[in-house]
Amino acid sequence: MDSLASIVATHSFTKDISPRFLARLNQCATLAQFGPSQEIFREGSDADHFYLIHRGHVALQTFVPGTGATTLQTLGADEALGWSWLYPPYRWHFGAVTLEPVEAALLDSRCLRTQMENDHEFGYAIASRIGRVMLDRLQATRLRLLEMYDVPG
Repeated sequence: MDSLASIVATHSFTKDISPRFLARLNQCATLAQFGPSQEIFREGSDADHFYLIHRGHVALQTFVPGTGATTLQTLGADEALGWSWLYPPYRWHFGAVTLEPVEAALLDSRCLRTQMENDHEFGYAIASRIGRVMLDRLQATRLRLLEMYDVPG
């Protein structure tokens, strides 16, 4: 098993980030392990963590009336999960369920927001990376909706 510091340091989310910022991230991090078919978070619930997936796969889902839980995207190793923790009212916009055992660095959102407020350079580095995560998720959601409604891409 890799160390928590190694997982955080080698994750694509932290690529080219300052070692000083890695130390701040590690202050907020714990190692999390989830079993197969385990709910990580539920759409509409409190967004209190940010996840750097190290091993396994997670289905990012939304509830569709008449259909139920619909997978919008599958995330795997070296991907970041969750951005709702950064913006009030700090509620998850999607749900996340494991497809197999998952290991991830779990970062406490209150700790991260405090660190970001106390060090604006750190805050900018994290917010710009979260912006890329959001862009990826929104683009994937758009493509999934086109598939669902059988619209040519």
